[in-house]
Amino acid sequence: MKALISATLRAFTDPGLAPTRMPAALDILVGHLQSLVLLAARLYVANIFFTSGLTKLRDWSATLALFHDYYQVPLLPPTLAAYMGAAGELAIPVLLVLGLAGRFAGAGLFVVNLMAALSLPAEDLSPAGELQHVLWGVLAVVIALWGAGRWSVDRWMATRSA
Repeated sequence: MKALISATLRAFTDPGLAPTRMPAALDILVGHLQSLVLLAARLYVANIFFTSGLTKLRDWSATLALFHDYYQVPLLPPTLAAYMGAAGELAIPVLLVLGLAGRFAGAGLFVVNLMAALSLPAEDLSPAGELQHVLWGVLAVVIALWGAGRWSVDRWMATRSA
């Protein structure tokens, strides 16, 4: 019992820098919980951006007007920025939901989120809106760094080829 408590405490206080020796049951549980959290992050972020992309498509002339007159996208002409933003918001979330090219999709949505936050006039980005962009950015970075998890097409393809 003392060994189990000691191993559990090591698992909960491990900074994640090196592989830990956890009891097999705890290791399996943690692996599934990590995959569950990654799946939840993928679905949450994908929903936010896909919904935004659909909104852009519903009234394309209004979208173009916003990119020309309101958003201040750095480095890109407004029309190109509108097309790229809509394409990114519609295509990348599909990859995230499937867990296909998960790291690429996480990094891609991080860039889309960053451009969206930077293109809004500072006076129009409320503290709550800023916190939302931070949350979405952190979740996208987590996916980019740790991958899509066990419950993904990436994992399925890796196990098929091994």
